[in-house]
Amino acid sequence: MGWLAIIDRCPRCAAPRTGSGSPFRCVACGLTLFGGPTVGVGCFVRDAAGRHLFTVRGKDPGKGLLGLPGGFVDAGESAEDALHREVREEIGGAITGIRYLCSSPNRYLFGGVEYDVLDVFYTAELVAGELQLDPDEIGALRWLPTAEVQVEDIAFPSMRAAWRVLQDRGLQPASS
Repeated sequence: MGWLAIIDRCPRCAAPRTGSGSPFRCVACGLTLFGGPTVGVGCFVRDAAGRHLFTVRGKDPGKGLLGLPGGFVDAGESAEDALHREVREEIGGAITGIRYLCSSPNRYLFGGVEYDVLDVFYTAELVAGELQLDPDEIGALRWLPTAEVQVEDIAFPSMRAAWRVLQDRGLQPASS
């Protein structure tokens, strides 16, 4: 169930909800709420040996599956700024040479509510230095050669779609 579907009262005037679906329209005060997607970002990083950096998700959804450094974009933040912040927070690293790859819709289940997400994917290079994982988010890091990446081991449909785009286009981030 999406977040807009669980609203039973108008957040402006508290009138009971009439009708269903999206957008939410209050007949009492005229408020309209659109259920547009949240934006997420992630990046594919490749090393000089041709391996790609994946995170192992430390929590649900997708606990134990492959993920990417990245996360949600905060209000007032560009997608690129969010990517820098999330990489720093999750793996303690810095990236450079960010290049847009693709975007893909996704559904993210959190706290019993499904959120529509638009995931934006990039390629980037990792700046040399020691990485330090956020244990609340990341279970481990794995550098995997392309041939060893099993699409079914990637946590989310949007990430799987982006991996396929990366492979289909033959895009390889520059060596770091």
